[in-house]
Order: sequence, then C-alpha cells, then structure tokens
Amino acid sequence: MCIEIRRLSIDEGKDFYDMLQEMPADENGFINSVHGKTYEEYQTWLTGAVRNAEQTSLIDGWKVPTTMFCLLENGKPVGLGKVRLFLTDALREHGGNVGYAIRPSARSRGLGKKLLALLIVESKKMGVDQLLLTIQNQNAASIHVALANHGRIEKVTDDRHYIWIDLSIGNGRGENDK
Repeated sequence: MCIEIRRLSIDEGKDFYDMLQEMPADENGFINSVHGKTYEEYQTWLTGAVRNAEQTSLIDGWKVPTTMFCLLENGKPVGLGKVRLFLTDALREHGGNVGYAIRPSARSRGLGKKLLALLIVESKKMGVDQLLLTIQNQNAASIHVALANHGRIEKVTDDRHYIWIDLSIGNGRGENDK
C-alpha cells in the first residue's frame, strides 16, 4: 500500500471531487463546503483554495491562510487535511491549526493517524513550530489520533479537547519519530 500526501492544486480532478461528495458537509467540526456542490462550483472552490494557500496574512480582515493537502492511497484520494500557519483568537477556541478528515469508505484503517503525521511534517516545513487541534469531545477517534502523534492535552471543556503538538520535539514527524 502506497500512502502519500500532496498539496492541493488546481489540477485536482473528478476523483477528488467524488471524495468530497462522499464526506459530510460538517462532521465533528470539519467543514466540507464542497459537499452537495456541482462540479463547476467545485472547480471555483478549488481555485480559491489554492489561492488562499498562497497568502501570508489575514484575508478580508479575518480569514487565515490555509494550505490543503490530499491524502492518497495507491493514487486514490482518501483524505483531506488543512494547515493554518497562524491562529486568530476565534481559531484558538474553535478550529486550531490543523483539521483533517478521511472519506467514510476508507475509515478504520489508521489513515487518520497517518494523515496527521504527514500534516505535521508539512507544517514543520512551512515554519510552524506548534499545532493546536480543537477536537469535539465526542470525536474519540480524532482525540486518539492526536495523542498518538505526540499530542498533549492542554484542557478539556464541556464540548472539546484542546491538544497541542510541539514540532520542536524529536523531528516533528508525529508517529514516525523513532
């Protein structure tokens, strides 16, 4: 099995679109704004997403630049990851630096853990030295994924876990640190 990650590009095709249609629009706080959209709307979104990743400061006074990545298994899209270079006060409460989702047909095989580990590597390459994940309490699988990638719980509120991953520890490669 070949697992790899690639930065989203405007050349993503129908297989990536189909994955986004399989993923819910909002599941455990991961927003998939393409779910239910036409292919033409997806292409417009894709252009905007790639442009957003090229920014270095707030967009429209409030949006943080976000770089998106596709997780591939044997060349087929199976997951989507997002990395924010910095946080606003709002994102420190609800959002964090990293978000990720695995398409429903590919779940329960450890791909979330691998995706986060690869997002950690990419984050470090982009100059990020620590990552915050804000995970809804009922999302036990994602909490487990974050902790398996050297996450440290900072606090738990009524609705979410706040988990930090320090990229300066080891090589900042999550589960691959050995």
